[in-house]
Amino acid sequence: MTQTTPTTPVPPAAPVTTAPAANAVLRVPPAPPAAAAAYFSASLAFHADVSDVAAALAAGGDPGFVVLDSRSTESWDQGHIPGAVHLPTALIPEEAPRLLDPSVPVVTYCWGPGCNGATRAALALAELGYQVKEMLGGFEYWAREGFGYETWEGARKRDADPLTAPLGTDDCGC
Repeated sequence: MTQTTPTTPVPPAAPVTTAPAANAVLRVPPAPPAAAAAYFSASLAFHADVSDVAAALAAGGDPGFVVLDSRSTESWDQGHIPGAVHLPTALIPEEAPRLLDPSVPVVTYCWGPGCNGATRAALALAELGYQVKEMLGGFEYWAREGFGYETWEGARKRDADPLTAPLGTDDCGC
């Protein structure tokens, strides 16, 4: 004998009436403020920008982190941030313990925003137990913002690109 459980009737759902979004930006509405605050707070825990890294390094003394270039030797030779540690992503598991202090946070970078090499390097380091952030913009934006860099031939510096950095000041006002 099968026993049935009485069910409570479910009222029909009210029709959803939403006005079409005015544009593609609002087709998906913004997140609630608390969710947005949590997301952006987390983003800042995972990322640093070129200007902040440059300012911390230029301040002198120990910035409290090490900068890691995760690109190939050929890329490193073309240009890299002064004082950075060169450790291609594929070598991180075997070389990081020899080159990096696990108590010091690491800021990874690669070529630029079109490359996820710094993300892969950050993941590899995090999996080994390192505290890590990714430098947004990578070497491309380091050079485009007019910060000095080193090549196999010596020190270099370009004029700041006015599309990436204000001219005549190191402070973008962000």
